[in-house]
Amino acid sequence: MVINWYGEGCFKIQTSDTVILIDAFDSDTGLTPPRFKSDITLSTDAPFIGGEFPNDGITGPGSYEIKDIEIVGYPLATNQTVYILKVEDMRLGFLGHTVNKNLSPEIVEKISGVDILFIPAGGIPYISQEDAAKLIKQIDPRLVVASFFKISGLKRKSDDYKDFLKEIDQKCEPQDRLTIKQKDLPTKTQAVVLKKV
Repeated sequence: MVINWYGEGCFKIQTSDTVILIDAFDSDTGLTPPRFKSDITLSTDAPFIGGEFPNDGITGPGSYEIKDIEIVGYPLATNQTVYILKVEDMRLGFLGHTVNKNLSPEIVEKISGVDILFIPAGGIPYISQEDAAKLIKQIDPRLVVASFFKISGLKRKSDDYKDFLKEIDQKCEPQDRLTIKQKDLPTKTQAVVLKKV
């Protein structure tokens, strides 16, 4: 599996035969919107952000299976959705546009122990970096991938990923992409910061 980051909460996840697009955005952010064809498109925030939503797009809670990818969406009180995907024998959890620091015990239980957790890491208007650190301890993922942090060109105010890494007591250098297989997952939580494509 290869994971690329396009800014904000937007990720491209590529397997041998499937391309998944998570949380596309539009040019109002100050960033260049992603321009690639996807087999599966998910939005953690309703309504869809990023223009016209494709026919294969998923925008809310429910259970789905597309091209052997299992997807389950759990509703949040803020009209947002937390997703868990099963891809190449790995469980991926997407907190996306989460603003609520107090996820219900039921959702924490569902998402606990995911292999890779994608979490807002830039603070307000999403969960604070301190609250993100608490959630990471509760969920205990093997990899935690930062999103929604400050980058060049972003119009809205956001905090630096370095502050997030300090909060979770981790060190790492930004990398171009994440290439990962189930057998290569770390045994303890490890942070990943990706460079914008």
